[in-house]
Amino acid sequence: MPFKTIKISLTVAATALLGTAAAAADFEFTFAHVLTEDTPNARAAVVFKEEVEKNSDGRIEINIRPAAQLGGDVEIIEQTQMGLVHISIPPTGNLANFNEQMYLFDLPFLMEGDDAMKRVLDGEVGTELLGTLEGNNLHGIAMWGAGFRNMTNNIRPITGPDDLNGIKMRTLQAPTILSTYRAYGANPTAMAYVEVYNGLQQGVVEGQENPLANIASMKFYEVQDYMTMTNHAYHTYAAVMNLQAWESLPEDLQTVVEDAMIVGRDAAREFTVEDEAKILDQIADQIEITELSDEGRAAFIEASKPIYDEFRPKVTPELMDKALAAAKGE
Repeated sequence: MPFKTIKISLTVAATALLGTAAAAADFEFTFAHVLTEDTPNARAAVVFKEEVEKNSDGRIEINIRPAAQLGGDVEIIEQTQMGLVHISIPPTGNLANFNEQMYLFDLPFLMEGDDAMKRVLDGEVGTELLGTLEGNNLHGIAMWGAGFRNMTNNIRPITGPDDLNGIKMRTLQAPTILSTYRAYGANPTAMAYVEVYNGLQQGVVEGQENPLANIASMKFYEVQDYMTMTNHAYHTYAAVMNLQAWESLPEDLQTVVEDAMIVGRDAAREFTVEDEAKILDQIADQIEITELSDEGRAAFIEASKPIYDEFRPKVTPELMDKALAAAKGE
């Protein structure tokens, strides 16, 4: 090859490299979660990523680490606090181990249906609770979620709280949920999400609670005989960012991230509604499904009253009353 051709080729290559460097993002953030990539919130995380990268004109790059690649929910919370992870969507049940006011969202039968959920999470109560997270070195942006939780087990159909007596139930590492199942007479055990299938299969635990998307994606129906549509608590996630990472962004990019979080939240809710109808059809012949009767629901609500009394001082009476009023539309 003639010298002139070589020189031109090297110049083009150098220009290309400089162009790539110039196009590099100003901010690179890791977004970690424990969910498998086919779940509504994992898909919504991708929507969030696309929104941020598009609307920031490539100034922000989001690297998603799904399926517990960086650890369980508690580990991800700790890593987000330290800045090893920049963005996460941990369950508020796990966040309550760091911030007691988050106990609120795991109170059973607090929110009856999607309308009540939106009034609580998207309104004054959700905003106030997100604001408290700065004390945990986190910036709370929005409340995501995976739908309402239902109960599965291998012992008997659950038609009321008495049917849970003695059943070994896996729960999140969340004091509110552990206390709830003790009040119902069950034997609750905290266990990491990724360990639940094996725990059920080996009989370490006999039941668990999760929204339908998680039950389907983790195939819990393969190792469970009964499911009751209790819809007893909304599986709330707090979309959070490491505080220093948040503060490193100029105001215009903070707005981009905030707006994208709302788009992601709404996408997760839409995906959840679409998926739940399909999931029930898909698993109907693999697990016995029971609808909770009005009498059964009333019995659960009555058995749940001591939980509200126990956690009222920690949530604060003012916030609990505000949440109960919002849930009722008052």
